Amino acid sequence: MTGIVGLDHVQLAMPRGEEERARAFYAEVLTLTEVPKPADLAKRGGCWFEGGTAHIHLGGEDDFRPARKAHPALLVDDLDALVARLEAAGVAFTPGKPLDGYRRGDIADPFGNRIELMERV
Repeated sequence: MTGIVGLDHVQLAMPRGEEERARAFYAEVLTLTEVPKPADLAKRGGCWFEGGTAHIHLGGEDDFRPARKAHPALLVDDLDALVARLEAAGVAFTPGKPLDGYRRGDIADPFGNRIELMERV
C-alpha cells in the first residue's frame, strides 16, 4: 500500500521583503540553519530553515495575515534554556496547558505567526 510517509516541511507566510527579519529570528534566535532555496524558487523571495528534522519555509504574501491558530510545533531538547534565550532576545513565551508527556508553550515569530515549542518529558 502506498501512503504518506512523513512531513517534508511547514510553510509559513510573512510580509513580502522581510527576509532579514526572518533570518534574525529563525537563524539567530531559534538557531535554525538557513538552507538555500532552489534557483527557480529563490527568485520569488522568502527563505528556508532547518534544524534536526524540522524544515520551515517562509514565503512572502502581499496581503499577509499571521497564523494564530494553525501553527508548527517544534520539538526541543531543553525548553528552559530556549525560553531563557528567547526572553533575552525579547521574545515572549506563554506556557501551554498540560499535555501528557510534554512541557510546552507558545511564542510568535516577528510577523505574529504562532509557534509551539514542545519538550518530551
